[in-house]
Amino acid sequence: MSSRRTETDSLGEVSLPADALYGAQTARAVENFPISGQRLSRGFIAALGMIKQAAAAAHRQAGRLEARVADAIIAAAQEVIDGKLDEHFVVDVFQTGSGTSANMNANEVIANRAIQMLGGEVGSKRPVHPNDHVNMGQSSNDVIPSAVNLSAALAIHAELTPALMDLRAALAGKARQFDGIVKVARTHLQDAVPMRLGQEFEGFVGGIDQTREMLEAATDRLCELPLGGTAVGTGLNAPAGFAAEVCRRLAGKTQLPFRETSRHFTAHTIPVPALRASAALRTTAVVLSKIANDIRWLASGPRCGLGELLLPSVQPGSSIMPGKVNPVICEAVIQVSCQVIGCDSAVVTAACGGVGSILQMHLAWPLIAHNLLTSSALLAGAMRTFERKCIRGLEADEKRCRELVERSLMTVTALAPRIGYDAAADVAKEALRSGKTIAEAVEERGILTREELERILDVRGMTGP
Repeated sequence: MSSRRTETDSLGEVSLPADALYGAQTARAVENFPISGQRLSRGFIAALGMIKQAAAAAHRQAGRLEARVADAIIAAAQEVIDGKLDEHFVVDVFQTGSGTSANMNANEVIANRAIQMLGGEVGSKRPVHPNDHVNMGQSSNDVIPSAVNLSAALAIHAELTPALMDLRAALAGKARQFDGIVKVARTHLQDAVPMRLGQEFEGFVGGIDQTREMLEAATDRLCELPLGGTAVGTGLNAPAGFAAEVCRRLAGKTQLPFRETSRHFTAHTIPVPALRASAALRTTAVVLSKIANDIRWLASGPRCGLGELLLPSVQPGSSIMPGKVNPVICEAVIQVSCQVIGCDSAVVTAACGGVGSILQMHLAWPLIAHNLLTSSALLAGAMRTFERKCIRGLEADEKRCRELVERSLMTVTALAPRIGYDAAADVAKEALRSGKTIAEAVEERGILTREELERILDVRGMTGP
């Protein structure tokens, strides 16, 4: 049986493992919330460490915290940031809605590690106290939403956006590579006028560009932190200038424009920046799913589908049909998109008045953190896989594209301004009934000369400059 130690908090004595760096409040949370087995993400824990580190540095600079205590807290917080103490962050995602248990987990771990560094006894709260020193000038009610914003902004900026831009570059490369290939466009899943395959991929690139704009705008809003508002936004027990200094230090450490919010009473209760970020992530998922699904359709076949694209063969596709290869990368991307949309639904539901946001408290910060960071990580991973395992090796079947264009009836659209809509419709119907091409059906009627037909029915010219 492992050795244990006993600590006390405001409710009495608590027994916990002797080697645990967390304390009594964390131990109670472990007992109270044995719900999912899922702990808060690495990025969120690192964000807590960054906030505690910057707070200690700000207090030391202002003379509110003894230098040796502050230095020990700063060093311990760095270990939290680096992931060296993750085993001591043991509270379930589904916990107190304010995230108080998560905040106290960080306070206790940092305090006890700092005590170790100073040669003291873990659990003694001397010379470093989790509340009086690590949590000085703070409340769970401003620290946790700040950690949500901080971790989400970093995840989007450092992980998701680079993956997004790599995918964009790959799609833009294919747009250039395929620009000379004329194909049949499709509306309502029916043949439409000609377009270039490169133009289709330009559409994908445009979708990526618009999602990037949304993500950048959302990240900027996430950089507004409610630090300094303490319990309800009034700033009780937060020294003047403390929050601004902490934000300045966080901005310097991350190279993102973190600043104190000017709307403390809003930031505590209505998670608008998180909602914007979740909406941007959801939109990214929708765009990504659209691209993956279109590529899957365009590659359907290889003989009995559209067959305009040739996917890289990454694995056998069937346990019963020999030689079958499926669009598995596209399918994985689509599933990720579905999951991200579900995460957004959880965030939106949690933010609703009467559910998560009630009076001066928002009651679902850990849930919001979990879903934002899950979505960002899933999208980044899916984009990396999509770009490397699918888009890079994607090829076009030029012969198939050409054959379909030649058989298409909708090239008749180019004739409508010359012979009229009704006559053009009759030509299309005759071509469909007889199996002729549009050019053959028109030439047979003697409506236009061969030279006129060749000029009007130039499919490359129909696709624009």
